Amino acid sequence: MALFFAARQAYSSGMFDDTLLSAIRARFAHVDDCPFTGPRIFFENAGGALTLRSVVETSARFAAIPDNQGRDNPASQALVAVIDRARADVRRFFNAEGGAVLFGESGTELLFRVIRDACLGAGPGDVLGSTVEHPASRSAAARWADVSGRRHVLIAHDDATGRVTAEAYAAAVSPETAVVTILHTSPVTGMGMDLSAIVKAVRAVAPGAIVIVDGIQHACHGRIDVAAAGVDAYVVSPYKVFSRHGYGLAWASDRLTAMAHDSLVGGPAGNWELGTRDTGAYATFSDVVAYFDWLGGQVSDATDPSARIEAAGQAIHDHETALTRMMIEGTDNLRGLASIDGVHIVGGADNAAREGLVSFWSDNTPAAEIVAALNAEGIRTHTRKADHYSGNILTPLGQESCVRVSLAHYNSPDEVRRFLSVIHGMGL
Repeated sequence: MALFFAARQAYSSGMFDDTLLSAIRARFAHVDDCPFTGPRIFFENAGGALTLRSVVETSARFAAIPDNQGRDNPASQALVAVIDRARADVRRFFNAEGGAVLFGESGTELLFRVIRDACLGAGPGDVLGSTVEHPASRSAAARWADVSGRRHVLIAHDDATGRVTAEAYAAAVSPETAVVTILHTSPVTGMGMDLSAIVKAVRAVAPGAIVIVDGIQHACHGRIDVAAAGVDAYVVSPYKVFSRHGYGLAWASDRLTAMAHDSLVGGPAGNWELGTRDTGAYATFSDVVAYFDWLGGQVSDATDPSARIEAAGQAIHDHETALTRMMIEGTDNLRGLASIDGVHIVGGADNAAREGLVSFWSDNTPAAEIVAALNAEGIRTHTRKADHYSGNILTPLGQESCVRVSLAHYNSPDEVRRFLSVIHGMGL
């Protein structure tokens, strides 16, 4: 996609100006208040982003419709049109050519399904992944590599930077590699992987490998291009990209779709979905794509919808990068996390791969106490523990836990200032 990006943002830092940021925040439910506790700052976006108001309205509207798809009546035909539009919107959002759009139970469930089908359908060879991966893809790869009689090869990620590189994949891939799993962005370190470079390194040695990407953490930060990356599957969890819980979303290439997978005997060829799905789920992702389109129109002069979506992704990245730099380096008279004695930032303080997330620990105060103190001041963060979700990152660092502060593009500089003020008040 060609990017048509105009300089409509107020600061050289890349942050949205106050007018646009207010317009952005107005489109989200509970942007500055919790329905249970009252006013709060939401820095727990990696656990689930805020929901677009349009998604809330769409969910309620479709929940009341009694008709199903596939019937010979106008209401049913209207539902089919909604689904068809959503599939086209997903393709535009992913910049996907061909293949199939899948709606399922959750992002994790879809990762298990596409990894299973790849392991059972690919030619002989290994399954290659990395230790930075979320357990959703790593567990699925371990299980189905074993069931299909394959080696599961894991590349060690770099503890210092919190990511795995194309060079590391290049050193581990072989002509016998049949299936490859890649984490686009880590929900613990916050670092994005160079997806295109990794896929290029894999394809140079194993051109026929099936490449599956966990994009669950990356999606709300924008800039997805599966056509340019050349992958076979890309999976997201819509509740982490401004939609709601209750469904997962993926795109699968033509060759992965052609492999055997669960389907009804005599049913349509290439159909991935089982049973009747919620039409409202499809419709709410169209709301997400419409929001990216709107935002792209605010930050660029692009007229093509795909170009506006790309422009929105770049603007989101720039705003979030500026916010995380404030948090790490400080602002005004507030010192950043990197300047506080005894505070350590996962992935390092200066890391260009960071995407809207800062994880840290203190030598002096346990992570759970920091999170509780922030919560008492109306700042929502999260403790990541060295368990089955985050132990792959924290255990090599010798840490039992850390504080995860995860931002999104609707967060503001004032919220970061408030966070730093409370942190300094704790006397870490």
